[in-house]
Amino acid sequence: MSQRQGKEAYPTPTKDLHQPSFIPASPHSQGFERGKEDISQNKDESSLSMSKSKSESKLYNGSEKDSSASSKLTKKESLKVQKKNYREEKKRATKELLSTITDPSVIVMADWLKIRGTLKSWTKLWCVLKPGVLLIYKTQKNGQWVGTVLLNACEIIERPSKKDGFCFKLFHPLEQSIWAVKGPKGEAVGSITQPLPSSYLIIRATSESDGRCWMDALELALKCSSLLKRTMIREGKEHDLSISSDSTHVTLYGLLRANNLHSGDNFQLNDGEIERQHFKDQDMYSDKSDKENDQEHDESDNEVMGKSEESDTDTSERQDDSYIEPEPVEPLKETTYTEQSHEELGEAGEASQTETVSEENKSLIWTLLKQVRPGMDLSRVVLPTFILEPRSFLDKLSDYYYHADFLSEAALEENPYFRLKKVVKWYLSGFYKKPKGLKKPYNPILGETFRCLWIHPRTNSKTFYIAEQVSHHPPISAFYVSNRKDGFCLSGSILAKSKFYGNSLSAILEGEARLTFLNRGEDYVMTMPYAHCKGILYGTMTLELGGTVNITCQKTGYSAILEFKLKPFLGSSDCVNQISGKLKLGKEVLATLEGHWDSEVFINDKKTDNSEVFWNPTPDIKQWRLIRHTVKFEEQEDFESEKLWQRVTRAINAKDQTEATQEKYVLEEAQRQAARDRKTKNEEWTCKLFELDLLTGEWHYKFADTRPWDPLNDMIQFEKDGVIQTKVKHRTPM
Repeated sequence: MSQRQGKEAYPTPTKDLHQPSFIPASPHSQGFERGKEDISQNKDESSLSMSKSKSESKLYNGSEKDSSASSKLTKKESLKVQKKNYREEKKRATKELLSTITDPSVIVMADWLKIRGTLKSWTKLWCVLKPGVLLIYKTQKNGQWVGTVLLNACEIIERPSKKDGFCFKLFHPLEQSIWAVKGPKGEAVGSITQPLPSSYLIIRATSESDGRCWMDALELALKCSSLLKRTMIREGKEHDLSISSDSTHVTLYGLLRANNLHSGDNFQLNDGEIERQHFKDQDMYSDKSDKENDQEHDESDNEVMGKSEESDTDTSERQDDSYIEPEPVEPLKETTYTEQSHEELGEAGEASQTETVSEENKSLIWTLLKQVRPGMDLSRVVLPTFILEPRSFLDKLSDYYYHADFLSEAALEENPYFRLKKVVKWYLSGFYKKPKGLKKPYNPILGETFRCLWIHPRTNSKTFYIAEQVSHHPPISAFYVSNRKDGFCLSGSILAKSKFYGNSLSAILEGEARLTFLNRGEDYVMTMPYAHCKGILYGTMTLELGGTVNITCQKTGYSAILEFKLKPFLGSSDCVNQISGKLKLGKEVLATLEGHWDSEVFINDKKTDNSEVFWNPTPDIKQWRLIRHTVKFEEQEDFESEKLWQRVTRAINAKDQTEATQEKYVLEEAQRQAARDRKTKNEEWTCKLFELDLLTGEWHYKFADTRPWDPLNDMIQFEKDGVIQTKVKHRTPM
């Protein structure tokens, strides 16, 4: 309050002092009016007015003029009046700034601006400048809040740039966070379009005039925000400002203090709750004696004075208004992963997909084929170990994520068509990793699990892969992939079937995978091709991929159709591993694909008729792909794939087929015995990591977390005992 306001708000002692005064009191005088009960009742009204005027003059102006009325006030009474006025000022400031944030009519400036993320890609966002804060939204209707920048400690500077437009930087000089943790309506998580920096923002306006206008407005808002605050007195109703009971507005301190919020339990607060929760703090009372003094008015003057003198220390001003001790940092308990030391990569083309069977092994095949008939399902047939790839099918399914960085790029892509192209490119990248020869991975045992991860150097994130064999008859494998920091997860289940056709057999993978971009709410549903083996009885045994794959996003309407073609009977070597496809929007074909799924694939744009390389796993691509990390062997459980099949794998690598067959039989017999025991006890098998949705028939990961990544709260994603978790700064509801 200024000196002038203080003089106008209260009558000046004159010879007409005892005449009634009808000058309305200012908002600040309300605190002094409530202080009447603390002053002795025998004082007359004029003396009270004089004491209030002098008390206020001392509080705001530092004036210590002697007067007969003010001398009657004890030190205790003066301190009580100052404290009550201090509390009123805090409440007024809170309500005032909340009004400017939530009132749509209080806007300094608003326009579309481009903001650069941590990955150096730009996003166009709707920015609304208000006194003290910059609100950022995804749409102009202010429906999808992205974040709130606190301008009170920010600096602004022009930034040189090669691109068109005008670039400037808003930053904290000490590299502290510039973000609020709650939105204008109490939102806990904003609509994060891409990872944004925590201590600065690089912003681009369309022209230099617009950019300099924004800089001037921001300078005014961050340097003189108090001058821009809107008055709280509307239509003469000084006391009508309150937060409605059905609103979701939060208090100023819960809104602006990024390091103080530890729970989101109380978003809806009325005036009484604001005062009780955010003004009954340590700053209100200098020490314990002041609190007792305020609550017990009947104590003797001497006793109260002693306590007041103790309260003269400056502890109240040294403490932050809403400071809460941070939660103790607990050591992270996570699974130990080690870098995979060896991988087998077959060459492109037909040569790496053929197998020459020795005479000894041919007799084994003939013995096997005598037991089956054309069209029969081979899932219950025990296959010879010489055609086995020494790893589990759960391990095999992870081959799709060596290029998961393509999904990280897709999650940031704003154009839905380009996003589909990156998804298709990622999908094709999962096929070139193939073993030499005709090999089939182990059929997983019921309850078997597999865990691995890939580290993304560019984004400093991890892609986690968790798989479990959830059913044995029929054989169903469920899997879950998560990288919340980069904004995607993937889940699905595969039912493996084998069909025998005489001289050939097919391994059919029924089921679908669902790729989700967390920040967009988009699901891409995709299927898988089947593996076809021919030349079992005569000719050379060859493995190929065949069938039609669909990748569909219902939300955007974009889709892709990929056809894996089998080699024709009279076809040349160039006809092996052929693939063709279409990228569509609804029924309109936007582009076509042609090539080979283990080498080059070309894309042809239908509008421009331009053709270019879409995907090609060159040696450089293979060299720079993500490195897989598997669980340290000593930390694996007994039913994890590597430990479970270790003896079979060791025998196959030593080319001891007899030993491999024996060890494989031991595992399969133990599984059959366990099934008989459960049947005898009338027990049902319970999966460890996945559960079946009885309505949809889909298997879901029990611990899935599909929330968008919150850079202000989420610190790191990790895995322990098969549970993918996120370490956070503050505990928030799932």
